[in-house]
Amino acid sequence: MFKPVPFVLATVLAGSVSPAIAAAPAPRGVAYETVAPMNATVEQRILPELDVLMGKLLAEKRNMTLDGVKVFEADDKFLPGKIAIGLSYLLLDTPRDDPRFRRYLAGFREIADMTVEEKNDTWGVYYYIQALHMLKEAGLLDDAVSAQTRARLRAKLDWRHFVRSDDLTLIDLPNNYYGVAFSVARLRYQMGWEDASASEALLARMLDHYRKYSGEYGFADETDGDGRFDRYSVLLIGEIAHRFIESGIPATPELKGWLRKSVDMMLPRFNRYGEGFEYGRSIGAYGETAFLEVMTAAAVLGVLTDEEKEMAYAFSSRVTARYADFWFDPKMGSVDMWENGRRTDAYRGKHRILGENLSLARQHIYTSRIWDEQGFRNKAPSPRFDAWLKSLPERQTTWFARGGYDRFVVTFRDGDHVLSLPVINGGTGQHMHSPYFPVPFSAGMLSGVADGDAPNLLPRFTLSDGVQLMPLAYFKDAKVTVAGKTTTITWRQDQVDRMGDKAPRPDDRLSVRTTYVFSPGKIVRTDLYTPKAPLALGAIDLELGTYSAEPSWTGQGFAFGAGDVTGFAATGLDGCEARPFESAADAGTPPGPMKTRLVCTSGPRTVSSPFSISWTLTYR
Repeated sequence: MFKPVPFVLATVLAGSVSPAIAAAPAPRGVAYETVAPMNATVEQRILPELDVLMGKLLAEKRNMTLDGVKVFEADDKFLPGKIAIGLSYLLLDTPRDDPRFRRYLAGFREIADMTVEEKNDTWGVYYYIQALHMLKEAGLLDDAVSAQTRARLRAKLDWRHFVRSDDLTLIDLPNNYYGVAFSVARLRYQMGWEDASASEALLARMLDHYRKYSGEYGFADETDGDGRFDRYSVLLIGEIAHRFIESGIPATPELKGWLRKSVDMMLPRFNRYGEGFEYGRSIGAYGETAFLEVMTAAAVLGVLTDEEKEMAYAFSSRVTARYADFWFDPKMGSVDMWENGRRTDAYRGKHRILGENLSLARQHIYTSRIWDEQGFRNKAPSPRFDAWLKSLPERQTTWFARGGYDRFVVTFRDGDHVLSLPVINGGTGQHMHSPYFPVPFSAGMLSGVADGDAPNLLPRFTLSDGVQLMPLAYFKDAKVTVAGKTTTITWRQDQVDRMGDKAPRPDDRLSVRTTYVFSPGKIVRTDLYTPKAPLALGAIDLELGTYSAEPSWTGQGFAFGAGDVTGFAATGLDGCEARPFESAADAGTPPGPMKTRLVCTSGPRTVSSPFSISWTLTYR
């Protein structure tokens, strides 16, 4: 039986979070019953916020500071392009007899001259050339950008800076950048800067690459076949579809089929809060805009039924309302993905604060305009949305890969909760980070920590020689079975993952068979480990970080007096205690801070026969 390590509850609760974290906002936001039309939120809230940011830029120029960050000293390699697209939206949205129009026009010209020699890579190139194309289409390009700067931009805004022109291979970039390269080449063609041959070749390469690494299930592997599937694996086909739409190229039936797979994965995840992906990298606000981009592409290309389109618009309106209500902090004058107990991965660190404001605003603006074009401008989202949510399936399994190793995610709907079990973790860079662990996630209830390596709901074995092993990456023979309201998920791993390298490294000194049982309000995980030979362990540890508070020992496990997680108990380890988080950052998650940390441990031992570790988590 799981025995508690003695602790003083008052000390743990007082020390577990800093005062700043304790005062942070709740991590779920508003459960919207009704919400404004999407365009109203964009026009009345997001565009004015963008106007303030750009006004600050035009006033302070290279000295601009946003919430303590000197934005031009922060090494944001996409920033000039994001500034260009942000200013272009304001310029094109302003009537020409409005006094602000001349200010924006002169400001664009001045900022273009100022930033033309700044570092501006890949996505920044795409944003910038798209802004120039929009200005050209509106007849404003010559007035908005000087001839000298236009000539310099023509040389700099080129796909050849990140793709080898001889064999069309990417230069040290992940697969999704083929879509960026194609978009840049197509826009260069539309600007009259080159012929169509490069964009056509890149289009073929992009589709071939997607076809090769998405396999029979149609979702993009983030790696070259090593098996990492996350938010981007579902989003990428939406981005590609938008590139077709922007370029005026008819979408193929194959592309529409891939897009429909992403739609099918996303629909059962709709919710009243406007929340998006809760596992993988670059989530939080971007885990929500992923839904906007996929659903608008699907609406334009006729991939949705009439009812699905209506509900996708209703959910999109909630996503945009959540951005304005939850993610944007008026006191900061910025989106907040870094303060008040929030944490994101290093790729989207606060040094990119201005660029993140601009790219997120752009995603809400351009998808809102697509819904306008689809007939939803000023249209109140469907009042049937809540009832429709109740008609969605209680569980769905989405396969990404099967065979050598299995990759999939199971989505559950249980009351007001959307839960997921992502089994997605292969390839370089993320295997050791808890947002990629094969454990349950649920917005506002169960979360990983961006770039964090705590053993969240998984045992970490420290061997006597210091090597650490975890069951993270080598899933085989996965099965999902359903009996009534109970779902059982099983798999085996003949090797576990050796920690310490960027990529997973197999170690066969331990093998494991895992069983999950999901039932309403309850999750049980049981692992049966088998050592290949007698194995000397220095320690085993496993943690639960939770938004719930007021933990107390019941004699069988922990109960919580506040929050959605109501109980946690484990077997197969020596003991458990509530401990302070080691730092405020360790308590941070994308939407807000966790309140309680439970740490379960075992001491040195040698294992020579199969042994089991199990935990049970209950929630309201």
